[in-house]
Amino acid sequence: MKTTCSVRAMNNKGFTLVEIMIAVAIIALLASIALPSLRKARLSTQNAKFENDLRIARDAFEMLVTFSGTYPGDETPGVLPAEVQSYLPRFKWTDPTSIGGQWDWDFDQFGYRAGVSVHLPDRDAGAMLDIDRIIDDGNLLTGSFRQRANGYIWIIEE
Repeated sequence: MKTTCSVRAMNNKGFTLVEIMIAVAIIALLASIALPSLRKARLSTQNAKFENDLRIARDAFEMLVTFSGTYPGDETPGVLPAEVQSYLPRFKWTDPTSIGGQWDWDFDQFGYRAGVSVHLPDRDAGAMLDIDRIIDDGNLLTGSFRQRANGYIWIIEE
């Protein structure tokens, strides 16, 4: 008799298959609601970091020209001109930007005198237009932040 009671008591301690399926369905529903919001928040954070980094880089080149009177020569993407290194001591110029692509210093390129660029970013034109709305005039053909060949440029001097 004791054996029968203990077997029944053990069987009542677990979850049924239906209860487990309901719990999994609820978790899946919550995940489907949360994941798009998390993705949007991640993209927003990456955009904000890019905007801040772009301002820091632009300011460093402007400080350099203020103190030295000249801009450094053009460099390939990912190469920081030696003259600017002291103005950007902790800036990771050689690392990919937070929106993908590579930082680039453009001097007498793309029809502009000087500018800080991102070369080959991972964002599409719509996402870059969203960034432009925040930091400039919302038009990638006008203002200080513009589209260029294979990327986007913050024009320091035209």
